Parts: sequence; C-alpha cells; structure tokens
Amino acid sequence: MSNDKITAITMPKWGLSMTEGKVMEWLVEEGTDLNVGDPVVDIETEKIANTFEALDPGILRKKVANLDDILPIGALLAVLAPSEVPDNEIDAFVSDFLENYVPPDPEEEDEEESAYQYIEVDGYRLRYSQMGTGVEKIILIHGFGGDADRWLFTQQPLSEKATVYAFDLPGHGQSSKSVNDGTVSGLAGTVIALMDSLDIAEARLIGHSLGGAIALQAAILYPNRVTRLDLIAPAGLGGEINVDYINGFIETDNRKEMKGLLQQLVADPELVNRALVNDMLQFKRTDGVSDALSQIAAGFINDEGRQSRIMREEAALLTIPINLIWGSLDKIIPADHARDLSAQINSTVLDGYGHLVQLEAATEVNALLER
Repeated sequence: MSNDKITAITMPKWGLSMTEGKVMEWLVEEGTDLNVGDPVVDIETEKIANTFEALDPGILRKKVANLDDILPIGALLAVLAPSEVPDNEIDAFVSDFLENYVPPDPEEEDEEESAYQYIEVDGYRLRYSQMGTGVEKIILIHGFGGDADRWLFTQQPLSEKATVYAFDLPGHGQSSKSVNDGTVSGLAGTVIALMDSLDIAEARLIGHSLGGAIALQAAILYPNRVTRLDLIAPAGLGGEINVDYINGFIETDNRKEMKGLLQQLVADPELVNRALVNDMLQFKRTDGVSDALSQIAAGFINDEGRQSRIMREEAALLTIPINLIWGSLDKIIPADHARDLSAQINSTVLDGYGHLVQLEAATEVNALLER
C-alpha cells in the first residue's frame, strides 16, 4: 500500500559492515511533532550505539519496533504522518510494509562488504573504502588500535558533498600487519603514498588521536598536498598521554581487561558492548598485531611515557584551515592540549564526551566537520 502522506522510519545503515541494529531506547513519544535532526531512537550496532535522528519532519504517529528488538537494516521502526491521516490508514500502511518487507539478501550484503578495496601502497597492502563522488577529496585517518570503522558515523554524511576515503593504517584492521616505519613521519608518508596511488593531488585530512598526529605531520611535511586539517582528540599537541591504556591495549588478551580498556575511550561505559570487545580481541590475536602495535607505539611515545612528537609550533606556521575537536572527558589525551594554540587554529571542546567523540557525539562532530 502506498500513501504519500505517510513516511516510514526504518533501521538505518551506518557504515559498510552494519547488517542489523538493536532498539535501545525511544527518545520521543507517539504524537511528537518532529523536525529534521531531532533525536528519535537510540540504536546499538555491532560496534557502538548511536542516536537515529529524524530525516523528515512530521508527527510520530506509531512506534512499530519494541525495545530490545534486533532488526535488519531497512526494517520498519515507526511512521510519521500528519494528524489528519486516520489511524486505520496508519495501521494499513504498517501491515502492508511488514507483509512486503524483504530483509537484505546475505549475498547482497557480501557484495556491499566487498565495497572495501585493497591497494598496494608503500610496501603495504591497505584496505580502504570510498564513498561519494564530490570534487573535494577527504581522507579519514583512524587512531592507535582502531580501523576504518572508527568513522562509522562520519564517512557517509561527508560523502554527500565530497569523495571520502577511510582506510586501515598499517598494522591495523585488515591492512598488512608488518610495519616498515611506525613513526608519525613514516605513517604520514604512507598517507601521501596512498594519495599518490589513488591519483589524489590534494586532500583534506581528518585524523583521530594518533591519526590526528599523522594528518598534522603530513601537512607539515607535504604542505602542497593538504588543503585542510580536522583533528579530533589528536596526538602531537602535548606531552601527556595515557600510556597505561596504550601498553594495556598492546599486552592484554583478556576479555575483562579489554572491556575495561575500551571503556576508557568513552564517557558512557555502557557504549562498549560485547561485539566491540570481541572484535578487538580477534584483532589482537591476529599474527603480527602485537609487534606492529609495539613498533607504532614506540614511534610516538618515549621511554618516559610521554609523546615524543609535539608539533604545536609547526602547526602555528601552517596556512591552511585547522579545526580541533575534543571531548571534555577524554581519558587518553587531555582536552587541555586544545588550549593556547595559535589564533588560526579553531578549537571546539564538546562537554560530556570522551576520546571517541566522533562516535559518541556523531551529530555534533559531523556538524563541525561540515561547516
């Protein structure tokens, strides 16, 4: 049944690997008049929880999904409709949707997973994904121990106006586990080599944590290749860093310890679910990972447990736009590093969020990235 006055709210697809989501909490009641961007429902993915926001304006007439329902992407969550649409039409729309909805074919999901590509770069085999076709080129650089999924809620929104690449650093994700040069400068060179391989003359770099230091170093070493920097809780701007987290992540193979470590990345420890812990443990148990992480850690942390590559003065000499985004409750790299920087660096500290602020506060961070 088709009704152009009724709008379906369906399970979103965040990132290439998402196949289903769990309804955690409804944030609005039936009868609420929603505007675009209003928070509607909290959804937990295999990676982390996020808030689904209204994509269309309208009155929330009926919730269809129940709390704790685990539903495939595209499944009906709720419906919007003007007040003049009678209840029986709402019910008929829901019944028709449920009767005709077909969950995604697993083979189609495999095809979407194959949207990840591999490329030989600088002696590495790197996994990457590409979204969008815009003129501007953006490269997303994750942090220590992460992978391209750190940009789960970032890549797609940015791809509406740009061509956006996310990749696994050497030693991470599904990229090569051997590391030729794990220093910040060496990894910055790998980013530029990736750009060369993808025929990208210049790009905007968005980096998180260690990825922020890599992005900043790339702009310093290759100023004609970088058009803008967005640095999210970056390394490279001060000496302090939670070295116990770094060492613990390298060393642990214990589920309870890993969960505790991952909970340090976020302000709300409930965001760290079993699937995320399992993913990290599986990654850690891959041959070569511990050695690779140890080598990379040694490349930016000194024997005193402090960052060894601090680029505040060099950052001040750059002439491109530089934006900093930090969570006020960051337990890995203190948000104080955003203070007392040169005037051309724009800093925003978001209250109440931790180190993975781009996942915890996706809406706020994306708005800052899109301005």
